[in-house]
Amino acid sequence: MVKAKSGRPAVRREALLQAAAEVFFEQGYAATSIDAIIERAGGSKRNIYNEFGNKEGLFAAIVTENSDKVLSTLGIEEIERHDLRETLTAFGRHLLAVYMSPAVIGIYRIAVTEANRFPHLVKSFYEQGPARATSRLAEVLEAARERGDIRTTDCRRAAGHFVGMIRDNLHLEVVLGLRPPPSDEEAQAAVASAVEIFLNGVRPCQGK
Repeated sequence: MVKAKSGRPAVRREALLQAAAEVFFEQGYAATSIDAIIERAGGSKRNIYNEFGNKEGLFAAIVTENSDKVLSTLGIEEIERHDLRETLTAFGRHLLAVYMSPAVIGIYRIAVTEANRFPHLVKSFYEQGPARATSRLAEVLEAARERGDIRTTDCRRAAGHFVGMIRDNLHLEVVLGLRPPPSDEEAQAAVASAVEIFLNGVRPCQGK
């Protein structure tokens, strides 16, 4: 009974964030009201304001939750247990899956659409999402450089290159509605290619 009680708030919060995400993506950020979210998710304005502060805080929580899904693959235990190729592959697969999820596609569309009217919202999206992922990967690459696994003078720039390779034009095509998200097989092939090029480049190995 104690377990069920302690888990209830987390379940309610998850349901609220999911419902809020659906309304944001259907109606757009500016047109979405707290009342519309409550109608979809239940609860009360007081609960939402107490937990998230306002509508922007609620949207930021959706962004942060999805960022956490990516960063969870780059924990210390991942770095210690696997070599760099395995770590990059695990990170790349999760990153691509999150980028292609309906929630993040919706977040990205809203961020681009509302950039001029809600600069703080877009800043939150960038800082909690892409910037956090790039910073964490830069830390992993820094550790790899210290071990002698890679040679680079700018791990943050290298991390940005890798994240860009994972996102690729594939993400833009999905955002624009030109194609559906990739299948598991397509995603694995895309990540494997990015990891290979990132670690070894595209030139043939020179014989010694």
